[in-house]
Amino acid sequence: MIPEGTPGRIIAAWRKRNFDLVVSEPMLEEIARVLAYPKIRKRLNWDDETISRYIALLRFEAEVVSVEGVKANVPADPDDNQLLATLIASKADWLITGDCDFDDLYELHPIIAPGEFVRRYL
Repeated sequence: MIPEGTPGRIIAAWRKRNFDLVVSEPMLEEIARVLAYPKIRKRLNWDDETISRYIALLRFEAEVVSVEGVKANVPADPDDNQLLATLIASKADWLITGDCDFDDLYELHPIIAPGEFVRRYL
């Protein structure tokens, strides 16, 4: 991750305890899966052990909420239902995502793009 990039700045702010991070087990699984993509592994220069330690850090330092039984619908991509369910279950202030599949949901849920989050809060 590029520290001065938008995702890097958000992670750094979280690590400094500028805000609380909320995740769910499905989110942690997705993060681990994405970090294992060859392109991502190469860019970060992370091996399996580093990825496992990062997921353990998230599990330990973030609030992990259950999404069991939470109804969520992302019409553009049902695979993203678990992400929206995490927002709903946690009652978090924001879901920070740049995924355009959430564009039609901005008026229904507190969703913010990463760049906008950085501009407003960091």
